[in-house]
Amino acid sequence: MDKEYKINIDPRILELLGPHLYTNIYYVLAELIANSYDAGAHNVYVIQQDDAIFVEDDGSGMSYEEGDIEKYLGVAVETRTNEKESYVEGTERKKIGRKGIGKLAALSVSENVLVMTVKNGEKSGFVLSRKVGKDSKLIPIQEKEISFKMINPKKSGTSIVMTNPQYTLPNTANAIKKNLLKMFPLVNKDFKIHIITKKDKLSLENFDKEMIGELGTLIIFGKEYQSLSNFFIPGLNNDSEAKKLLLKQEKSICFPIKMKNKLGKEKTYNLEIKGWLGAYRSTKDKKINSNDFPDNFISLLSNGKLGEYNILPLIGKNRLIEVFVVGQLYVDLFEETELQDMSLSNRQGYKTDDPRYKLVISHVEKDLLPRVINMRQAFVSYRDKEKSLEKDEKQKAGEKELKDKVEAYKKSISQIVTERISEKLEGESPAELKKFIEGEMDKSLPLMGLKSKVDSKKKKVLISHVGVDKILADVVYKMLSFNGISDEDIIYTHCDNEGCWIPHGKEVWEYLRDFFVNSISDEKIYVIYITSKDMAQSWYAVSEVGAGWITKSKHDIFNIEGYTPLAPLNVGLEWHTSKKSDDNILMNQLSFNKFVTKVMAICKDLGYSKKTNAQNERELSRYVSIEN
Repeated sequence: MDKEYKINIDPRILELLGPHLYTNIYYVLAELIANSYDAGAHNVYVIQQDDAIFVEDDGSGMSYEEGDIEKYLGVAVETRTNEKESYVEGTERKKIGRKGIGKLAALSVSENVLVMTVKNGEKSGFVLSRKVGKDSKLIPIQEKEISFKMINPKKSGTSIVMTNPQYTLPNTANAIKKNLLKMFPLVNKDFKIHIITKKDKLSLENFDKEMIGELGTLIIFGKEYQSLSNFFIPGLNNDSEAKKLLLKQEKSICFPIKMKNKLGKEKTYNLEIKGWLGAYRSTKDKKINSNDFPDNFISLLSNGKLGEYNILPLIGKNRLIEVFVVGQLYVDLFEETELQDMSLSNRQGYKTDDPRYKLVISHVEKDLLPRVINMRQAFVSYRDKEKSLEKDEKQKAGEKELKDKVEAYKKSISQIVTERISEKLEGESPAELKKFIEGEMDKSLPLMGLKSKVDSKKKKVLISHVGVDKILADVVYKMLSFNGISDEDIIYTHCDNEGCWIPHGKEVWEYLRDFFVNSISDEKIYVIYITSKDMAQSWYAVSEVGAGWITKSKHDIFNIEGYTPLAPLNVGLEWHTSKKSDDNILMNQLSFNKFVTKVMAICKDLGYSKKTNAQNERELSRYVSIEN
C-alpha cells in the first residue's frame, strides 16, 4: 500500500520557523541526538559528507502501521504528560524531549530533510520540508530508495539526512567532539556518539576528560560526578596541601521550593544542583575557531541535556578573571513533568521569571562563582610562587652580570690604556693616542651587550592606584591592552589577570628600587597615577608617587572627581578627570575624548603601534558611560 505522510501543523509555520529556530548547528545536532536518546538508541552516528549531514541511530525506529510516524508528525504535541511517559520505555533513562518540536531542528540547517526509519524490518521514509502544500502532505521516499549508512536495515533505527546544509561542520572529528560535548555531555557505554568526517572518525562514550585535565581548580557536586576528580591534575608538583585547597568534592546542593504544578496544586519540591565548576590553569589557545562555542561558560543542563549554554554574562561582573571559569550544573527539576515547561521554544535558554531559575541563578552568582574565583586566585599564588621567584632571580642575575661586565670593561680599558701610555707616550701624537684608545674600547664594547636583555625583562608601565579605585584602573588597563601593551609590560597589583602582578613576595616599591633605582640600566618606567581622595590617604599609593619621583619617570594622571592632584606629580600638565558612580565610570564628551587622546599618547611614547582614534573610542564606550 502507498503510505501518506501528513504533518500536523500549518505549512506556513514550517516556512517561517525553519531557518530561524536555531542559531548554531550544534544546537541542531543536540536536538537530533536527544531524539535518538529518547528512542532508546545505544549508538548515534553524526556523519559529515560534501552535500549532506547525517544523524543516524539504532533506536526503536518508527512504524507506519503502528502509528509511530503519525505521532512523530504531530508537531508541538507534548510528548510526556505523566510519570510513566517521563522515562524511555523499558529503561531508567529520563526522557529529554517534551515540546514535540525537536524534529523541526534539522530544518534550520536544510530546506529539505530526509527522514528514513525502520522498525523490526518495516521501512518508511519522507521528505520533511520548509515548503509544504496546503494539504500538509510530505513527499514520500519509496522503500527501495531507503538506505542507511551504519545501522542494520533488518532491525530498527532512524536516519535524518540534512541535504545541502546551510551550516558547515569542521573537517576534523575532534573539533566536532569538543563542541558537541558542551551541548550534549550525556554519553556513556550505554549511549555512544560516533563522529565520522571526510578526514577521520572517533567515538564518544564518556565525558570529555581533556576539559577536566585543563583545570587548576575544581568543585564537584553530587556523587554521580565524583569520578571527575580522577582526571583533575592541578599542575602543582603533586603538592597535597595545594590539592586540598584546589579540589573540593561535595554533596549535591539542595533547596526546598514550593511551586504549583500544572493542575494548580501547590507542592514542595527538592531543587537539587549537581555537576561541577572549575577554572582553567590557562586560557592559551582557547577558542581557536570562531565558530566554536566559548570555552569559558557555566551551562545549565537538565535530564542530561543542555538547557542554557552560558549564564556567565548574566551573573558575572565582566571581570577578566571570569575567562578562566567553566562548569556544567545539572538541575533535573527544570524538566519535572508535572511542572510547567520552563524551556524556551528553541531549547537555548529558560524562562527567567521561573522561580526555579531564579533560585539557581541567585545561588551561582552569590556563592558558587565567588568560590571558584577565590580558588583560582589560590591556584595562581601556588603556581606563581616558584615561577616568579625564579624570574626574579634571573632578573637580578642579569643585572649583576651587566654590572660585573661594566666593571670588567672599565678595568680592562684602564689597565690597557695605562700600560700602553706608559710604554708609548713618547713619540706618539695626540691623534694617534686617541685613535688607539678608541680602538681598544671598540674591542671591549661587546661586554656591554647585556643592557638590552636586562631592559627587555623590565616592566614598562605602572598603574598606581588604591583598591577602591579599581574600576577606573581597570578601564585604563583594558585600553592599554587593546592598544597592544602586553601584561608582561604592566604592573597593576589589583588586576584580575595575574600576568600584571609583581614578582611573588615583593612590594611595589621594593621592586622599583631593585630594578629602577639600583640599576645600571637607564630604562625608565612609565607611571599612570589613578588619583583620588582615597589615593591621597594611602601610604602605599604615596610611596609609589615617591618612587616615581625618585626615578624621574614619565607619568600621566587619571583623576577621579572630588580631588585635586598635588606635587611632586606634574600638575602643570592637564590631567584627565572621571566620575565614579557605584559600578560605573561616567565621563562627559570632552573627558571621553581626552581619555582616548592620553591613552594613544602613552602608547606612542612607549613605542607601541596604537589603534586608531575611532577604534579607541569604540572600545572605550564599552566600559564607560557618557553624560550629556
